[in-house]
Amino acid sequence: MPEKKIIIAGGGIGGLTAAACLLKAGIDVEVYEQAPALGEVGAGIQMSANPMRVLNYLGLAEEAARIGSCPVSYDFRLYDTGEILQQIPLGDAYKAHHGVPYVSIHRADLLNLLIAKVQALKPDAVTLNARVARFEETGGRAILHLTDGRQVTGDAILGADGIKSVIRAQIMGATPVHYTGDQSWRILVPAERLAQPEDFNTVEIYVGPGKHGVVYPIRHGEIINLVGCVEYENWDEESWTTKRPWTELKQDFAGWNDEVQELIDSADRDECYRWAMNNRPPVQNWSTDRVTLMGDAAHPTLPYMAQGGAMAIEDGMIFARALTQQADVPAAIQLYQRNRLERTSRIVNESSANRALFHLPSSEALKDAFAKRNMSGERNAWLFSYDPVTVELV
Repeated sequence: MPEKKIIIAGGGIGGLTAAACLLKAGIDVEVYEQAPALGEVGAGIQMSANPMRVLNYLGLAEEAARIGSCPVSYDFRLYDTGEILQQIPLGDAYKAHHGVPYVSIHRADLLNLLIAKVQALKPDAVTLNARVARFEETGGRAILHLTDGRQVTGDAILGADGIKSVIRAQIMGATPVHYTGDQSWRILVPAERLAQPEDFNTVEIYVGPGKHGVVYPIRHGEIINLVGCVEYENWDEESWTTKRPWTELKQDFAGWNDEVQELIDSADRDECYRWAMNNRPPVQNWSTDRVTLMGDAAHPTLPYMAQGGAMAIEDGMIFARALTQQADVPAAIQLYQRNRLERTSRIVNESSANRALFHLPSSEALKDAFAKRNMSGERNAWLFSYDPVTVELV
């Protein structure tokens, strides 16, 4: 039987995870990336046990933990006083329970690990400057058309081309993104600028009226990542690379606790970024016979559970396993989609629900909501316990 060849549109974290998993399974891969170089914008990404199991399968978990940071806990705190409302243990206890650590890592560092893995398995797997125009399916094959006229053919196409996916648009037609009402600030602060840098060894979620902030270390704690999500009535720039005045950031978080103020005051004044938060409601089909989607192209989600990147990594593993479990490509694509729909929909919906919880209008309302939330036990047990490498595909 001839070897399968999969065409992947998009060379981000999800696309390269899928490529590495497919190549390790003995399935040929060609990745087409529109950018002139592989790279990640943005800052930190949190890697819980579920995606870390995929990195472990690829032999990358230990290195990810080495070059990233391993926070000791996940704390939800009140915006002004810093009072802990809920705490999830991480660190050694988390690793002992789940078998892999909880890692916070720079997105570029994670991508570099995946690039090296793919290149070790197939040095010429990635083609750059390759912008997708459309696809077609004919004669039991899938053909990817690029905007410069090139055509590439394989047994299937995996659309890993993000929230503005060209592949998605052809499968589903126009499905406009929905502006959530939030815009997100992003700053990176060198820990050496802080009075007590050793104190920044946790994931902190500060919740407050109309906004929330997320703080955690990356690169061995040498850099502190802050993301602040603020309700804005009007649509603003969507790009992660749009800079905004530091004074606007400072004003948005006026009255917040000392830790947040110290981070904002220690940031580079000309390196403050803010972008609009958009998503789409879950769908029940993102595939044709030989073309399917993954990551943000399939199920874009708000980052309010820190699971957007994790879902893309899980997708890559499950897609590769489906193709090894089912010889017929259309059947394999349906197996993959069938096993991703419920889980990813739940994460999209719960992430959206967290926005309302984190932005409750008063300290009293926040304390009451989190007290009730604590009574349900470890809410994320279903999330972290999922193992994309071994879960049964049905």
